[in-house]
Amino acid sequence: MDDQLRMAAENGDVDALYAKLADDPYILDRIDHIPIVDTPLHIAAVAGRTHFAMEVANLKPSLAWKLSHMGLSPLHLALKHECKKMVRGLITLNAQLIRVKAKGMITPLHYLAQNEDADLLAEFLSACPSSIEDTTVRCETAVHVAIRNGSIRCFKVLVGWLRRVDKEDVLNWKDEDGNTALHTAMVKLLVNNVNMNVKNLDGLTAMDIFHLQGPLQNTDIGTPLFDKRDKYFGINTKNSNDTRTVILVVAILIATATYQAGLSPPGGYWQDDYIPPPANNGTTTTNNSTTSLGQGQRAHRAGQMIMTPSDLFYFLIINGLAFHLSVWMILVITLGLPYSKLLSTSTFFLLLAYYASVVATFPTLGSVRFTDGRLLYITLTYISTLAVYYIPLRAFSQHRKLKRRVDTMRGSSLLVTPEN
Repeated sequence: MDDQLRMAAENGDVDALYAKLADDPYILDRIDHIPIVDTPLHIAAVAGRTHFAMEVANLKPSLAWKLSHMGLSPLHLALKHECKKMVRGLITLNAQLIRVKAKGMITPLHYLAQNEDADLLAEFLSACPSSIEDTTVRCETAVHVAIRNGSIRCFKVLVGWLRRVDKEDVLNWKDEDGNTALHTAMVKLLVNNVNMNVKNLDGLTAMDIFHLQGPLQNTDIGTPLFDKRDKYFGINTKNSNDTRTVILVVAILIATATYQAGLSPPGGYWQDDYIPPPANNGTTTTNNSTTSLGQGQRAHRAGQMIMTPSDLFYFLIINGLAFHLSVWMILVITLGLPYSKLLSTSTFFLLLAYYASVVATFPTLGSVRFTDGRLLYITLTYISTLAVYYIPLRAFSQHRKLKRRVDTMRGSSLLVTPEN
């Protein structure tokens, strides 16, 4: 850049600017043809020369879009040096300057969101509503940026504005890690505006993160999250903790009843072994009368269930389904609580015990229906047992991964990691 023009920009000398233009009318045009350059606008922004910057932006509006060698636009520099008069002047000339993406694809809106200037942020949103849709190189919205940097006032302004203009879906947008704003920080203000079922790339919802973050849990944040989950399951109560307790008790009762029913099926068990005798050898004659041995009985062994094949199969399928679902509910509700891993392990052995007891008492002699039914039931029960246990097993794996991540984070219950 010409030294005289640079000096004029540093001093804010508008007369010197026009004198230079009189000598060289195309000087701004030549600067404009350079893709990455420090323009007089950049220099004026650093020096806080508002009037000079406005004159240049008026003469050559395209210079306001240029990025310097540091990857910053004049508006970014004006914000960085807290020259609010220049900031307001530039967005008055062209509100779309709010969407200029600097290094890291950070717009002036993102910059404000991380620097706790809620008033100017509100002005930006009013001047250029579409700027809320811009994302950084990390795919972060202004909401992500505000939360990550602990800018609570800006965060509240952003959420309030999104609600007012009916753009709450922006809160469900994911960053490069698949996290929505709620995954980034489970904040009470977000609960009524965000889809609670959205999962990140680790398969975790915001509720999962709350359960697994251990010592960083915050009851003020957790309570509305639990309320949201209870409403999702059709539960309407003011005390969600009591509701979960009731559900847990009912699930335990169902598990107990179905487990006992599986061990004591209707009709009971055979008390003896019986194998039908060969043909013509199954009768005995006494005083010219014939008495049938085992008439009406089928082949069986002592300790096996007496029920007929069709009744036995339907009973065990329905009872087993109720048992497995109740056990699954117990594991889901207790997930993340102290000793939940030990509880999950003991529950798995309970499932195996149930599986073993039914298999051991399932009839092994008799018709093909018994043989096929036994094989089918054993297969279904084995698959159900593994399926029920897989859920908490995967959850505990996610818990360890998340705990390692949380242990490296600094900050409060918002899981905020401020940039240095």
